[in-house]
Amino acid sequence: MSERKKSKKAISAAAAAEKGVVRGSEEKTPENLQKALHEKESPDAAAAESAADEAAIEKRDAEAEIASLKDQLLRTVAEMENLRRRFARELEEKLKYANSNLARDLLTVADNLTRALQSLTAEARSENEQVEKFASGIEAVKRELLSAFERNNIRKIEPMGEKFNPNYHEAIFQVENTGQPPGTVVQVVQPGYVLHERLLRPAMVVVAQGEPVAGGVDTTA
Repeated sequence: MSERKKSKKAISAAAAAEKGVVRGSEEKTPENLQKALHEKESPDAAAAESAADEAAIEKRDAEAEIASLKDQLLRTVAEMENLRRRFARELEEKLKYANSNLARDLLTVADNLTRALQSLTAEARSENEQVEKFASGIEAVKRELLSAFERNNIRKIEPMGEKFNPNYHEAIFQVENTGQPPGTVVQVVQPGYVLHERLLRPAMVVVAQGEPVAGGVDTTA
């Protein structure tokens, strides 16, 4: 065999040996298979973890938004209920005192009927039958008017002998030596009236005067 052919065989054998070494290094051992599988699955696992994180964030944001909307709804419901109650109270007040102006006008009618009766003396009524009939008619009208007041919660204030109350009484003057404690109502000049709890007109009264004090007389003592 020539030297040239021996050289080619040596080169071919070296190449074959090298190829065998490479193939041996890539042998499919369990460790290599697990490593290859891990390298293959790593991108998918990272993507799945990222998707799970995003889903958790979206869930948390959705729950926070639901809680916020629920809180807003509860606040709105509470505000609406407060408005309903306030409107109901205002409507009740308006209906309750809707006839205040009419009631005040009718007080003058009651006063005039009282004055008409006071102008007819007992002597005149007993001596004249027509006067008696006229007076009886006025008394009947006055009774009916006062009954209408009562049915509509209009109450008369006649504080004779009571303690002076500036919320319901108006003192027109004071008198001494009445035998009553200072600040006591000793005469009712004109009765007052209230509609439910609201004052329509204060009672005009005369009040017992106490001992003089510096700066005037205390009518509320």
